[in-house]
Amino acid sequence: MSDIRVHAGGLFTTVQDLGRPGYYRIGMPPSGAMDQYSASAANLLVGNEPNTGLLEATYIGPTLEFTDDRLIAVTGATAPVTVNGEPVEAWTAVAVGPGDVLGFSMLTAGARLYIAVSGGIDVPVYLGSRSTYTLTGIGGFDGRKLADADRLPLGEAGTRARAGRSVPESLRPDFDTPAELRTIIGLCSYRLTEQGLQTFLDTDWKITKDANRVGYRLRGGSLEFTDRAQPFGAGSDPANVVDLGYPVGSIQLPGGDEPIVLLNDAVTGGGYATTGTVISVDRDRIGQAKTGETVRFVETDLDTALTARRERAARIDTIREALTGN
Repeated sequence: MSDIRVHAGGLFTTVQDLGRPGYYRIGMPPSGAMDQYSASAANLLVGNEPNTGLLEATYIGPTLEFTDDRLIAVTGATAPVTVNGEPVEAWTAVAVGPGDVLGFSMLTAGARLYIAVSGGIDVPVYLGSRSTYTLTGIGGFDGRKLADADRLPLGEAGTRARAGRSVPESLRPDFDTPAELRTIIGLCSYRLTEQGLQTFLDTDWKITKDANRVGYRLRGGSLEFTDRAQPFGAGSDPANVVDLGYPVGSIQLPGGDEPIVLLNDAVTGGGYATTGTVISVDRDRIGQAKTGETVRFVETDLDTALTARRERAARIDTIREALTGN
């Protein structure tokens, strides 16, 4: 059986695809790649469909040995990439063979690398997805991050891709800071005063060490809440509300001074006020932000969010056409 031998698992490397939508109503978050655009591009480079299983590596990449002939591609965060110790290009299809070893040095920009292999990572499908949800131990490779000496099964490689093809520079994301996150204000923005909401939008929020696939905790300002009588069923903290659902990308306000952006592996509901929701396209960007960097929330509307999503889909189609010629 064709597989990948894991010499070193990296800091936090998991199998992901584009996630398992459709189960939020029963409390199952979508999981999936934090940066959906980079993950899709990596798969297209090696001839896979965008939703094929691949690896997402946070901060420190893994060391992987291949056992047969494959195409690989690395996208997402910026980091030196090597095969057998020799530099290779990111955002480019690279041929590897039996015994070849892929390695990484420290990231210089971004937070997450995406590693696609022709044929895909062939772990079992759970609820329609190969994505790992480590909080409950489902999906991916035994429901967990990779460990040294793991062996990852691979699917059958196709013949559509060719080594040396690259994603054009104009279609690669940048990771300038502060990251601007377009945000639709609501569901519970009424809990903030007018000045509190303006402070939320005017502040450059710093990402704390509590930043992972569940959510990003931020610091940098203090938000003013409106006065109220404590409602039945809600806690006494001014940020508490009667429990409600959290869309992916919701921004909680516990205490008013540590907003938390809830991401792919977050809970689906709770009792903190949510002042807004980061649009789906810009969740790619926060997924590439790391501890110590800053983000800024920019108010937008639903039409803009839907237009941005269509534009991202069009860019992915452009990558497909650039790589395949059709």
